Amino acid sequence: MKINQVNEEELLDLAELFKVFGDSTRIKILYVLFDEECSVGDIADKLNMTQSAISHQLKILKQAKLIKGRRAGKAMLYSLSDDHVKTIIAMGKEHIEE
Repeated sequence: MKINQVNEEELLDLAELFKVFGDSTRIKILYVLFDEECSVGDIADKLNMTQSAISHQLKILKQAKLIKGRRAGKAMLYSLSDDHVKTIIAMGKEHIEE
């Protein structure tokens, strides 16, 4: 694919997506969500962080469409949006291990 085949808006969106992956806390949250849905409290406990810090990062991940949430009673459960998220992380991990 050549640069002139991608419009400027797509390039900006792609850059914004990769910025989201530029934070280790967000990567840790994504890893937690690889295999199961979790609440904010569950994620905070697993990462030994405050719920407010996790909530802030979840908002960013949700805006980037990397995670989704569903209500279960009073709790909100979060999961990866789709398998593309796992693929992106797996490819990045493979790249740094070379």
